[in-house]
Amino acid sequence: MSNLDLAQETREPANSFKPMELYVFVDPLNSECWELQGIIRKLQIEYGHYFSMRIVLSTQLFNLNKTTPSSNIDTDNLTHPVLPSVAIKAAELQGKRSGNRFLHKLQEHLFLQSKDVSSYSVLLEIAEEAELDQEEFKLDFHSVHTAKAFQCDLQITREMEINEVPSIVFFNECIEDEGVKVSGLYSYDVYQTILQEMLGEESLNRQTPPSLDDLFTKYSTMATKEIASIYNISEQTAECELKKQVLQQKLERICMPKETLWKVK
Repeated sequence: MSNLDLAQETREPANSFKPMELYVFVDPLNSECWELQGIIRKLQIEYGHYFSMRIVLSTQLFNLNKTTPSSNIDTDNLTHPVLPSVAIKAAELQGKRSGNRFLHKLQEHLFLQSKDVSSYSVLLEIAEEAELDQEEFKLDFHSVHTAKAFQCDLQITREMEINEVPSIVFFNECIEDEGVKVSGLYSYDVYQTILQEMLGEESLNRQTPPSLDDLFTKYSTMATKEIASIYNISEQTAECELKKQVLQQKLERICMPKETLWKVK
């Protein structure tokens, strides 16, 4: 299983020019957006030196039209389908990585544990698991800055005429060129091909995946199938290697009702 033993190749400097920009439109409550995450992670690992990425929240309009509870209701007992999106924008105010970590944790609670993530109290639990500053998160959750950031995402969704989630819009360095919009969920090779065609390359410079240690430094929790996909190995082989990491007390195994997750111990 040589891929897992390979050291991470030299990365591009953080401030290096990237000729592509990807706008990734997601609804945190949509299961296909959850499935897209693994594809995006692999794309970043192999070809992240070619593109930057922005996550845009595209909450379904029927959720926005639901009546919002009045302000005199106890916040701790507040429940509304738009709250997860608001919480993600609040988490992003603590940094892009914090926002991404919160989004991932939120989707784990929803799709793997069947938790009610539209509940404010559950969102506070997720913020704690995502290692956010709790007091700052509570303040930001109710702030005008968070509301404006969420409204900005919805405006981008309308302007780019996004009618389905997930969707990805690929932009190249020529501002005169229109972006290429891909609506719906597809296999990894589809996104890889679009990236290659828009870059005008006969073949892309695929980067070797990092070691498991480095991978778990970048992503707090990962599923067995994600690991298998990143290293192009079977899930059985991936699980054997991950179990070795558990025996070495490097990783912890988390058995969910629907999937097995692994995290740094």
